[in-house]
Amino acid sequence: MEFSGFGKKTLSFLKAIRKNNNKEWFEAHRKEYEELILNPSRAFVVEMGEHLQALEPTINAQPKINKSLYRIYRDTRRMGANKEPIKSRIGVIFWQGNTKRMQSSSFYMHFSPDELYVATGVRWFEKPMLDAFREYISDESNRLKLRAILDEIVAKGYSHLEKGYKRYPRGFSEDMPSSDLSLYKGMATFKMLNPKLIEDGAKLINTLYKIYEDMLPLQQYMYEVSLRVKEE
Repeated sequence: MEFSGFGKKTLSFLKAIRKNNNKEWFEAHRKEYEELILNPSRAFVVEMGEHLQALEPTINAQPKINKSLYRIYRDTRRMGANKEPIKSRIGVIFWQGNTKRMQSSSFYMHFSPDELYVATGVRWFEKPMLDAFREYISDESNRLKLRAILDEIVAKGYSHLEKGYKRYPRGFSEDMPSSDLSLYKGMATFKMLNPKLIEDGAKLINTLYKIYEDMLPLQQYMYEVSLRVKEE
């Protein structure tokens, strides 16, 4: 199936999910979900994946649920989780390596009626990844390299995550060059776009490819970090 974009009714369908967020309504409209979201998402993963593998041959692009695609049903059992059962934000991930897809450096995007969010890196660290990140940047040359990467990406008009911690972890202090990098809970850069871009398949692919190409140095840096993760 060739990717030609998401249908012009896709964003309206996501708005309808917000107004009718229950399993009964969704199951009655499952065919629309498959036509407007699931099938074009699979086609997008295949085509975008081919482009990304030109940048990084070991990128995983698997057009399956719980691989590059996410379940439409939300896990509401987790403490603090959003209790609406159906997601109105559609995510796609292309991750590198054999670690958990959310804990390996990745090219990511999601869209909703409000935004198209495009990102690269690791958006939040679980403890093994956090430990690996801090160990890696304990070396001053690695910190300065990351700082230079972030500065270059920001100069191209992109943003990166804000710091998540206030206190320096053990081994870091404010008098160390770029020690503030140890205060991050995740390390990713991102760009916000108009969600209507999803309707034009060729333009979406080309736009995302340019963004991911610009952000590639962070992808490669965070992949190096992920290789140092010690599983608990």
